[in-house]
Amino acid sequence: MNKIHLHKGDLPSGLNLGPIVAVDTEAMGLNPLRDALCVVQLSAGDGVAHLVQLERSYQCPNLKTLLADPDTLKIFHFARFDVAMMKRWLGLVCTPIFCTKIASKLARTYTDRHGLKDVTRELVGADMNKTQQSSDWGAETLSDAQLQYAANDVLHLHRIRDVLMEMLDREGRTDLAQACFDFLPVRADLDLQGWDSSDIFSHAS
Repeated sequence: MNKIHLHKGDLPSGLNLGPIVAVDTEAMGLNPLRDALCVVQLSAGDGVAHLVQLERSYQCPNLKTLLADPDTLKIFHFARFDVAMMKRWLGLVCTPIFCTKIASKLARTYTDRHGLKDVTRELVGADMNKTQQSSDWGAETLSDAQLQYAANDVLHLHRIRDVLMEMLDREGRTDLAQACFDFLPVRADLDLQGWDSSDIFSHAS
């Protein structure tokens, strides 16, 4: 049985999640400029999820130190959104990054199903319940269903990364994936500055 630890405001001092941490966020919506960041969930890949229910002052020094630590690899699924949210609400640049959605698109070219639910089912054989995806994450008290949903989003990411790394290596796309991961903070800045729906690399004016 997976364990869930809920922390109010910040991670506890002295918590060591190791050199590779799975991370996800929950917010009031999908617009980083408008919708507040509410929850950050993390896992060391040991079946334990740590959920930080943020206060709107965003005074969370332990969490910020971990997310900005250049020696800690952060695994996300669709890191573009999470990195933008952290830049907007926590005022930090989150690096280094491994994004399982980008890795999936580069490695699993035989499918167009790259959502976390589909990737998790195929690569690690686990089913995910996504019914709490659209719920009030700004509520003072989160429901048991919300806590379980948030935890599930990080509990499988280490194993998914392992499988995707093997696939990327097999297809000769590891370096390409890494270049995409390195670009993500810039991609987040573009989103926050208004180029979220514009392809600046396109020839079209």
